[in-house]
Formats: sequence, C-alpha cells, structure tokens
Amino acid sequence: MNEQMLQDLVEAIPMPAILIRMNERIEAANAEARKLLGEAIVQRHFITALRQPVLLDAIEATQKDGKPRKTDYLTNDGRNDTTFRVTVRPVSLPSGRGTLICFEDITHLEKAGQMRRDFVANVSHELRTPLTALIGFIETLKGPAKNDTAALERFLTIMDSEAGRMNRLVGDLLSLSRVEADERVRPTDPVDPVALISSTVNGLMPVAESCKASVTLDVPSKPIRILGDSDQLRQVFTNLIENAIKYGGTGVNVAVSLTEPTYESRLRGQAVRLTVRDNGPGIDEVHLPRLTERFYRADSHRSRHLGGTGLGLAIVKHIVNRHRGRMWIESTLGQGTKITVLLRVD
Repeated sequence: MNEQMLQDLVEAIPMPAILIRMNERIEAANAEARKLLGEAIVQRHFITALRQPVLLDAIEATQKDGKPRKTDYLTNDGRNDTTFRVTVRPVSLPSGRGTLICFEDITHLEKAGQMRRDFVANVSHELRTPLTALIGFIETLKGPAKNDTAALERFLTIMDSEAGRMNRLVGDLLSLSRVEADERVRPTDPVDPVALISSTVNGLMPVAESCKASVTLDVPSKPIRILGDSDQLRQVFTNLIENAIKYGGTGVNVAVSLTEPTYESRLRGQAVRLTVRDNGPGIDEVHLPRLTERFYRADSHRSRHLGGTGLGLAIVKHIVNRHRGRMWIESTLGQGTKITVLLRVD
C-alpha cells in the first residue's frame, strides 16, 4: 500500500483522522484533520502537531502495548470551545504497525450535559430559598414565638408567600416539561386568536387595576382561524401581557395588538402578528439575547419580589416554536419594551 492509497483511505473517514507510523511521524491526514490541526501536519512528529499531554500519553501508550484507548481533545476556534472524543487504535500497515487517531466532535453532548447540570443547580437554588425560609419560620413558631399572636400572623403571611412561590415554580417546571415534550408535535386544532387575546386581556384586568396600569386592545373585528393549542396560546398571551403590566411599573400603559393575516417574510407564509408594547423602564440591550433562557432574569430581585420564576419566557419560546412561529424582543432603557410574536395561518 503506497502513500497515496493510505491518504485516500484516511480521507474516506467522515471525521478528522490522522495516521501515525511507528517512526512517530504523521503519515496521512484527511481534510478535516488538516483544518483542525493545520495544513502542514503531514510528515511532522505527532508531538508537535497535537501538543496536549493527555492525548500524547494515550498515543504513546497505544504504540507501546497495541491496546486501543479513548481520551478528549479540547480546542477553541476563537469564539467557542470545542470538545472532541479521540479514539486511538493500532493498525497494521504493510511497512509495520501504525496508529490511527480519529476525532469525534462531542461539543453538543458536553453542552447538553452542562445545561442539565445548570438546570438542576438553578432549580435547587430556587427551591432552597423558600424552603429555608419556611423551615426557619416553623422552628421559630414552635419555639420562641409559640404564643406570640402578632408574630404568628406576620410569619404565616410570609410563609404563605414563600409556599406560593414554590408552587408557582413547580407549576412552571411542569409546564416547561410538557411544552418541551410536545415541541415537535404540530398542533392541529382550529383556534381563534382574536377571541383568545380578548378573553386573556379581560381576565388580566384585575391585575392591571392593582398595578394602576392601562391596557388597550387592537384586534380585527372578525374571527381568524389558525391551527394551534388554545391552552398553550393562552399561556403565551397571559405571560407576555402580565409581564408588561407587572414589570412596566405603576401606571404603565400596555398596548396589545393583533394584525390581520398577511405575508411574513420571516415565516415565508401567511401569519398574524401579535405585539405587546409598554412604556415602562425598558431593558438594557445586553440582556435581550438571554431573556428566553431558563431562570435568566434582567433584574433578579425585582422578578422574585413580583413572583416571577424565571421560566415564563422560556415556556413562551417553546410554545411559539411548537406553533412554527417566531418571537423577538426589542427594548430601550427609558423607552419601554416591545415583544412581537408571529403565528402561522395554515
């Protein structure tokens, strides 16, 4: 087998791969490997091309005992970290024994694992805070404040608030789980978004009155038919409008509008456009790209004070994705916030 045949064989491997001879020189490398490690790696000593000690140790051990090994190779393209699972295997060549090194990109698995770890950590933190408060108040009521009527009333009020916070968090976690499970299942029921938005606004009027907010509604005069999940869409409308009322501040003006079906280039088809706009304090633009992440809050203290769980916009994002729609948030400090949702008309 000549050098060209070895190169062709390595080129056929559908991932970065290099072949090292017993003289420790790189005999062949496919295009993916050259892109990863450098165009001029062929005929170089493998130590100068790979450099990372853990991988070098694995290669040297396999060259000595002929046993396959696995390890990780970490790199960075200037913007993102990339993790490769590297397989080191001995191969037989006409001129002697060699070592084949293959790099499998497992970055997506690492990111998924990190997301799971972050999610568990965030849930634990969110639950521990009210639980700690409840345990402390219970111990106080069983001990020093056992016969203190004034303290009993004050503590029970706080305990009720903390228990409600935990209940909302568990409810949002269950909602998020259900939405994620159904995200790839397209809804097929006919829904009238005009009626849904109108009833949602009417249902939120007590909240608006308690915040001294005004809500204006501009919707088409006739029903519109789209395919959707009415409960989930109501959840979207409720979350967006309630957020505008609560986080807009006392006396905020919230404008809710829904357009007639029209062609939307973002969806390449007919869609209705829901807009929820407020004239509140606005959100710093540095927060906008992350607002739909789980547990991300632009103002953690204020969000918790108002009963937020940090999951509302994450739920909205998944529901909109399930309906093959689009959502984006625009905001300027001191000038309010505008959230736009596009929903397909099928």
